[in-house]
Amino acid sequence: METLTTPEGSRFSDLERLRRPPRRTTGTAFARALERVDEISAFQLGRLKLSQIPPNRMAALARYALGSKAALLERAAEPKRTAMLTAVMRHLEAKAIDEALDLFQVLMASRLLNTAKRKTEKERLSTMPQLEKASRLVARAWEMLVEELETVEEHGTDVDVAALWAALEEVAPRAAVRTAAATVVSLVPEGEDAAGIAMRAALVTRYNTVKPFLALLGESNALSAASGGKRVLAGVRALPALARRKVSVKPLLPREVDDKLVPPTWRKAVYANPDLPQGAVDRDAYVVCVLEQLHRALNNRDVFATPSHRWSNPRARLLEGAEWEAVCEDVLAALSLDMPVEEHLADLVRGLDAGWKQLLERLEEAGPAAKVTIEVQDNGRAKLNVDKLGALGEPKSLASLRKRVEKMLPKIDLPDLLFEVHFWTGFLDVFVHLGDGTTRMKDLATSLVALLVSEACNIGLTPVVNPAHEALTRARLVHVDQYYLRADTITAANAKLIEAQAQVPIVQFWGNGLLASVDGLRFVVPVRTISSAPSPKYFGFKRGITWLNAVNDQVAGIGQMVVPGTPHDSLHILDALLNLDGGVKPEMGREGRPTPLGAAFAEYGRIAKTEHLLRVVDPVDDTYRRQMNRQLTVQESRHQLARDVCHGKRGTIHQAYRDGMEDQLGALGLALNAIVLWTTKYIDAAVEQLHPEGHEIREEDIARLSPLKHRNLNLLGRYSFTASTPAAGALRPLRDPDAPELDEDEDGQR
Repeated sequence: METLTTPEGSRFSDLERLRRPPRRTTGTAFARALERVDEISAFQLGRLKLSQIPPNRMAALARYALGSKAALLERAAEPKRTAMLTAVMRHLEAKAIDEALDLFQVLMASRLLNTAKRKTEKERLSTMPQLEKASRLVARAWEMLVEELETVEEHGTDVDVAALWAALEEVAPRAAVRTAAATVVSLVPEGEDAAGIAMRAALVTRYNTVKPFLALLGESNALSAASGGKRVLAGVRALPALARRKVSVKPLLPREVDDKLVPPTWRKAVYANPDLPQGAVDRDAYVVCVLEQLHRALNNRDVFATPSHRWSNPRARLLEGAEWEAVCEDVLAALSLDMPVEEHLADLVRGLDAGWKQLLERLEEAGPAAKVTIEVQDNGRAKLNVDKLGALGEPKSLASLRKRVEKMLPKIDLPDLLFEVHFWTGFLDVFVHLGDGTTRMKDLATSLVALLVSEACNIGLTPVVNPAHEALTRARLVHVDQYYLRADTITAANAKLIEAQAQVPIVQFWGNGLLASVDGLRFVVPVRTISSAPSPKYFGFKRGITWLNAVNDQVAGIGQMVVPGTPHDSLHILDALLNLDGGVKPEMGREGRPTPLGAAFAEYGRIAKTEHLLRVVDPVDDTYRRQMNRQLTVQESRHQLARDVCHGKRGTIHQAYRDGMEDQLGALGLALNAIVLWTTKYIDAAVEQLHPEGHEIREEDIARLSPLKHRNLNLLGRYSFTASTPAAGALRPLRDPDAPELDEDEDGQR
């Protein structure tokens, strides 16, 4: 209960202080993050066994307590107050560990690994002119030597050393050749991974960055290890003693370190420092080496954290024994794996065999006109060349239909669009109070629409606040934002929109929802945060995040997640597809040495990948490739719509914490789905109206209409939050496409 009181001389209670995640990416900030973990862990609530309490109830209590001020929690009656404090401290312990390890990963990547890599690359480039000059001289001397030796060999005479030296002097002085050779040797170190060795040598200079947190990291009880990470964790446990050791007085000896933690690229830096006594180990190099191994082990989850949400042990969630037997049949049926293993694998083999034979038959059938050719390279390996996919022509009927439909769409402001979509679907009704799961507030829909516009358009609260309207006062909007607008309610609202999108008749011309794509949209984050990362290609000298979103072939956004920086999308695609907001689940056709189970999963996955590639490289039919290309176009068009909607603050995200980023971009995704649903319904109505008017409407043209065009949608100006929805069951009147007046931006590209 002491965490609810405000200490003398402080502006915040201990609970509010512990709720604040780290924002700086420095060694000192990581040390403070570990101290925060230790302070929360001291309550020993994270490891209490509360299996009899439903997890959803614990999560709801924690969310409510996190969203409430300490004074409100202090006034709560017992036992509710104790329950909320227990839930929030358990949640905070896992969250603090997650944030500390997130900071460690960012610190290792941005302040150590990337910094050392840039330094070595810069040094390498600075020596390039010197190396090129020396290499040219050595090459000319070698060519002369080879020519002279070949002449001697051809005539069968003895080697005249004096003549060789004289010929060499004609190329360059002997001293110059010797100096050039020495330069090449010094600038091109021995070993296969010279760049890696040089980078590790540069990493050693970053020891002072990691020194502040070595003791706390080594003594942390949050870390545990699987069999593959026990050696790394033992090395981490030894770091505090190494950090305290005065190596200038008592040098570190090889027997005092774990040699198996030192990979080949580190051996020179660890064991061959010329500034240390013979046989001494470079303590700084060894410490940074161990931290790099920890960095990799955490990514592989060979080392994991407990309790944790993002860095926990994935093996602990595997079922075995009676628990697995109880759900085995249902799980296998859900994965379409209900046949015996031998029969299932044999069926896959037959499918692969048929696919390869079909490819061969189609190559022979197509002959010279095949869209795929096989080229045998000089090294004997076969290379598959696939012809570039040409653009589909746009028939006049499609151009005419697209133009008429776009002109028929009613003009509308974003708030009115959201009100109308709510009138159709009731998607705003799922935004319930954090505490009791009910909706008791008058005009809550108005407040929610204002907040969605504020978050999606990235304009803040000021443009949507109206002190004369109770539902639009700043205090009301802050309250609704805190207690109603959150990840789980956004997900539930999205599910309603996805379901409604699938029910619009015209959607069936676009797809059945079984095809989906995942792509990332990059946002610069100009505020100090550990949840962003650098990427010069996308963010210049700033840092940013990637908003991964999954879109199905019905043009509905079915899932999303936020990741720092610009990691490979493939690392997170499975997470995005397994945690969908709604809709039909699409058909889904470690670094280091994998475990036998991991290798089995990898080989099993290659079967589906091979079948996919065989369809991609079909020598005759490019339908599958065009289907993929169309989905890519849908994804890029949705990203452009997202950019236009999120126009405020030049499209940069100013949230300092990951939860805020996820909530804001979740609101953007929800607004995009609402826009797509509204446009889809009106496109369907326009096509239905054009049919009886005698216009040529071809199914293949309908399939190429897009609900991502938005010339009719106004996103700028003053916002009105007075609902103006049509009468029950009706749509707004469609515009006359033959009217002489043009849209203000008719000649624009929107």
